[in-house]
Amino acid sequence: MRAWAVERPGPVAGEPVRLVERDVPVPGPGELLVRVKVCGVCRTDLHVAEGDLPVHLPGVTPGHEIVAEVVAAGPGCRRDRGARVGVAWLRHTCGLCRYCRRGAENLCPESVYTGWDAHGGYAEYAIAPDAYAYDLPPGRDDIEVAPLLCAGIIGYRALRRAALPPGGRLGIWGFGGSAHLAAQIAMAGGATVHVFTRAPAARALALELGAASAGDSFDPTPEPLDSAIIFAPAGELVPAALECLDRGGTLAIAGIHLSDVPPLGYQRHLFQERQLRSVTSNTRADGEEFLRLAARLPLSVTTTPYDFADADRALADLAADRVNGAAVLTL
Repeated sequence: MRAWAVERPGPVAGEPVRLVERDVPVPGPGELLVRVKVCGVCRTDLHVAEGDLPVHLPGVTPGHEIVAEVVAAGPGCRRDRGARVGVAWLRHTCGLCRYCRRGAENLCPESVYTGWDAHGGYAEYAIAPDAYAYDLPPGRDDIEVAPLLCAGIIGYRALRRAALPPGGRLGIWGFGGSAHLAAQIAMAGGATVHVFTRAPAARALALELGAASAGDSFDPTPEPLDSAIIFAPAGELVPAALECLDRGGTLAIAGIHLSDVPPLGYQRHLFQERQLRSVTSNTRADGEEFLRLAARLPLSVTTTPYDFADADRALADLAADRVNGAAVLTL
């Protein structure tokens, strides 16, 4: 089978990923062999390819927004051949540690991830643990569903971590695959959304989806914010976003990787009970809850399709902010 491999982590201009031939894997107990139909291109894939995230599996195949069909199942699986499933970032947790027992499996020290610790969906076939695969909402094309599996789920968790009050004012920094979904969920709940991004096409998309304003990354906000989310991996945005918060406001940082944060001033950035929170992966419960919500809401999923053979170009375009919405590989 064809698969993309991260062979030399580094800047995308140096071609860190290469198309290779591999044997079709064989599922073990509790595992599914799936035929990949489409796979979203997430910024985390870019971090793996460029080496921002340390190598866990040499030659790893990226991709964790996989819409696929089950072609074989190992012993102990509940799904059968022909089932349509989603394969996402969280791949396995221990189920025994204090975090798993309290429902915070996203913090499990033994957690492993698709496309980082194990081969992912930039391939014609993949292995997926049955217990961590998702049933998918009906009525949407595969290409629309793929971004829901990480961009959507992480955006949803980030929204919850940002503690947005009913009818509140939300600021969003960066407006790609995850942000454009989180914004719609917030607006469906009655929030006013202000977007800050350096990409003109992303600002246009934000306004088209119903944002109250869309400015450049360091533009002043039109009004104080109750909550804010940073999706861009730029630490210099943290002080800017904190300054935009009203008293008691909360800033959530959605990415798995962030460049260094400049020094913060207590009075200027944190006083008056402003809070700064990180977002670490997600639980399966987050994913299931979000996918049920996505089945009910008329979310507009903006995608930019790429042929499977152009995965390297998709990553380069993502790095250069040339992707509108979410990039998706089609097989």
